Amino acid sequence: MSTLVFDYDEEAERYDALRGGEARAEAAADAVLGLLPDATGTLLDVACGTGTVTRRLLAAGLDVTGADAAYGMLSRAAERVPGRVVLADARQLPFPDGSFDAVSAIWLLHLLDDAERVVAEAARVLRPGGVLVTTVDKAASHDVGSDIDAVMAPRPRRAARDRADLVASYAGRHALLPAGRAGFRGRGQGRTPLRAAADVRRGWYTLLPPGEPLTEQLASRLEQLPDQHVPRPEPEFKLRAFRKPAPPHS
Repeated sequence: MSTLVFDYDEEAERYDALRGGEARAEAAADAVLGLLPDATGTLLDVACGTGTVTRRLLAAGLDVTGADAAYGMLSRAAERVPGRVVLADARQLPFPDGSFDAVSAIWLLHLLDDAERVVAEAARVLRPGGVLVTTVDKAASHDVGSDIDAVMAPRPRRAARDRADLVASYAGRHALLPAGRAGFRGRGQGRTPLRAAADVRRGWYTLLPPGEPLTEQLASRLEQLPDQHVPRPEPEFKLRAFRKPAPPHS
């Protein structure tokens, strides 16, 4: 059984402030919209979080439904897109087959050991001709070649669940075809050494438990870097789109 890395009910209160907020959401929504077919009418935004991206997809004229498994996150989304959110696990969606023209899954697959189940469910609820748009390679996107990355290089790493090739293989197994790719900058997400040290100490890097010797060693090295309050370069996130083919004409 897969588990999420964080308690997103607990994270909800500070989620937007720590992850680029409205600026990042605008960049993400614009990139998603650029990968959708012109005829897209309905869209399911799975793992919609606090609804910052969902709201922009709705404002673009789409009939949007947001879904998230964390009540704390969803309660904030409900304030942004009233009447358009449901409490639901992306791996077991409460919608009939062929319900949506598009499904978006932004910053989700990297959290799950069973990410293929999300792709399978997206394929199920998509109408023929519909498109799944998802982020890939999220962790790698944050390695921008900065001095922070150099300090953190010795840390133990979890195998990426959202590598682009893996996601493409999941899509292929569920009859989804490659349909495009895009990227966008994570605005407001350039890390500072001071914040990176705090993130390490509070268990942000999930294989570095708080209080462990390596955790403290890396946090201390981060605190010795110059320009403690100066953000390093921002991540460049990647999107992939996959299309559900229409059945052949009889």
